[in-house]
Amino acid sequence: MLVRTDPFQELDRLTRQMFGDPQPGTWSRPVAMPLDAYRTGDEFIVAFDLPGVTPDSIDVDIERNVLTVKAERRPLDLGDDAQLHTSERPLGVFSRQLILSDVLDSERIQAGYDNGVLVLRIPVLEKAKPRKVNVAVSTGGPTAIDV
Repeated sequence: MLVRTDPFQELDRLTRQMFGDPQPGTWSRPVAMPLDAYRTGDEFIVAFDLPGVTPDSIDVDIERNVLTVKAERRPLDLGDDAQLHTSERPLGVFSRQLILSDVLDSERIQAGYDNGVLVLRIPVLEKAKPRKVNVAVSTGGPTAIDV
């Protein structure tokens, strides 16, 4: 149902986490955001971790089954006399692209943001839902099946 677009993105994220990255994400080179993806019944759910991001800085777009989520986390504005002692929270631009399968209804995506988690709910199209096929029983002898 879901295809990651960059197989090295997770490796890049882990490398940045282990060795540190002095450069925050930029609009031309955003940092990947972690996500979880689930299927529950008739919908596909994707949850993105975006703590400290204001809802107005989140941008969700879809074009030709490519879902793009971008967000920006800015530093706290503590005034000119504040001195930074430790910086472990990543700042800058975060982005993630997912290729959605043709069996997902990209026209009816719902998005919600609560407690730093962006949750997208993507319905499964009717044609992709499991269904029961009735088996007809014939009363006569063997019959040919037209294909």
